[in-house]
Amino acid sequence: MTQASTDTGAFASALDAVAGLPAPELLQDLRTRGRESFATLGLPNRRQEDWRFTGLKGIEGEVFASPAAVAPRIDVTPWRVSNARLLVFVDGIFAPDISEIGDLPDGVVVSNLVLGATSGSEAVAQHLGSLAPLEEHPFAALNSALIADGAFIHVPAGMELDRPIQLVFISGSGGRATLSAPRILIVAENGSRATVLEQHVGDSASLSCPVSEIVIGEGAVLNHLIVQEENLSAHHLAVREMKLAADSRYSAQSISLGGALARTDIGVVLDGERAEASLDGLYLGDGSQQANTQLTVRHASPNCNSHQLYKGILAGRAKAVFNGRIIVDQDAQKTDAKQSNRNLLLSDDAVVNSNPQLEIFADDVRCTHGSTVGQLDEEAVFYLRSRGIGHDEAIQLLTLAFAGEILERVPVIELRDRLERVVAARLAAIADPEGKK
Repeated sequence: MTQASTDTGAFASALDAVAGLPAPELLQDLRTRGRESFATLGLPNRRQEDWRFTGLKGIEGEVFASPAAVAPRIDVTPWRVSNARLLVFVDGIFAPDISEIGDLPDGVVVSNLVLGATSGSEAVAQHLGSLAPLEEHPFAALNSALIADGAFIHVPAGMELDRPIQLVFISGSGGRATLSAPRILIVAENGSRATVLEQHVGDSASLSCPVSEIVIGEGAVLNHLIVQEENLSAHHLAVREMKLAADSRYSAQSISLGGALARTDIGVVLDGERAEASLDGLYLGDGSQQANTQLTVRHASPNCNSHQLYKGILAGRAKAVFNGRIIVDQDAQKTDAKQSNRNLLLSDDAVVNSNPQLEIFADDVRCTHGSTVGQLDEEAVFYLRSRGIGHDEAIQLLTLAFAGEILERVPVIELRDRLERVVAARLAAIADPEGKK
């Protein structure tokens, strides 16, 4: 097995700073486990199969500043969703002054993780650190080693929330190259229903390595939107792990727009009969951006469904990687699994490495996967031009329609409209990079 680099000096000061911060015993234990694992794993390199197409040169040798002890006050209006319960974190530090949680129904918890741990929450004690692969994944280990705070959402059994919960993570405050490691724990008990909006933003170079652990009980429904629109020189390395019980539903839309490097490792386990996971994604890349999705869905029980549709739009010298893997265990009969990755190239220098995979150990299943990489249909462009639409405008319309299949699935109309405007502006900038129009 190829060894990773054990040169973790770039993170030494941040690790030492966090180690000295007071924290509940549960978080201190997690820090210790994470630091030990990160010291063993080190930074991955291209000789490792899972990291063959991920370039980490932008963070090697960089010295990242530790977050401020108190989160600065930042105007969150540009990202605020009206009527949502709001938790804000700046460089991983909870910002109560700009959060707006409001009154909560009995038993519902929407808080920072430190408060959840100090209050003696059984959900935190039982589930924090239970899903994240910190002994195997270097950035899950780094996140655990640096854990200072995070978001904790607990929806008790039978509770249906009529308002979405919005999590806003702001990186690179004050123009510094900061390192943040936000942790997210979501526990949806049996028969509950909730919508979570997770946004990662920032205007400065930074490294963000969030880790999410999501536990969905029997018959529970969780809608989850994840938007990444950090600075184009930022690095975003995320890990998201979830486990679904019987008859539960998980629906996610992942929109990746920013970052010099944006990689997300997603692991889903369908752990009870008739569980269903629907995962959709859209990534945009221009210039020298890298977008990387590593997705594994494991069918561990019979009669479960999973559906995945990821779309990419790449211009300039951008690169994208999609490694999608569906595993069907031997006892997971009557599985229905679909996986599709479609990529649209707007330049001759853009590159996509798409690798959908099936590993099937059961014999009564219906599984499909597919991948496409191509350019716009010239006949479609010609058709629009023949109707008096300019060449660049025709390309923008067709490209926005390609992205629209994912955007229209965003569950909150207000945020959907904003994302459509942001994507349209990005596509217009790609078509007219010098802003001559």
